[in-house]
Amino acid sequence: MIYSVDVRIVAPVNDTEVTDRVADAVRNVFPDAEPTHEDGRLVAETHTLDAFSDVLHEQEILDTARRVFLRKSTADGFSFALKKQAAFEGTVNFAVGDPDELGDIDVEVRVREPDVESFIDYVAPETDDGRPVDPVREYGDRFDPEDGAY
Repeated sequence: MIYSVDVRIVAPVNDTEVTDRVADAVRNVFPDAEPTHEDGRLVAETHTLDAFSDVLHEQEILDTARRVFLRKSTADGFSFALKKQAAFEGTVNFAVGDPDELGDIDVEVRVREPDVESFIDYVAPETDDGRPVDPVREYGDRFDPEDGAY
């Protein structure tokens, strides 16, 4: 699938936190993003959610992800928040309700191509008994720049 997205990731860095650990939390779930420190927070951008989608597949939380994405979707994209501590461990744990004391990782996805719903189907396909139904992409089916076959 050809797609065009802009993903903005923002994570607060409190005085009691080590900036590098918060940056590691962001990179653990968004390895294509390179966070920069700006006014007490880390900000990163990427143009893919393939690695993030792989984590959703690995953890078998596609249905949960779809619900979260669709709940906060608009005609232009969708947003969600993640728990920092879980992300530091390389785990996706969606933040719902009040933010954690140290804040959450906020993610905004702007979808230019295709439409928002089709992109959500790509990242977190519908499932039947936990297995993707007619998936657009399979787990791990992403561009590997080190593979000479591409």
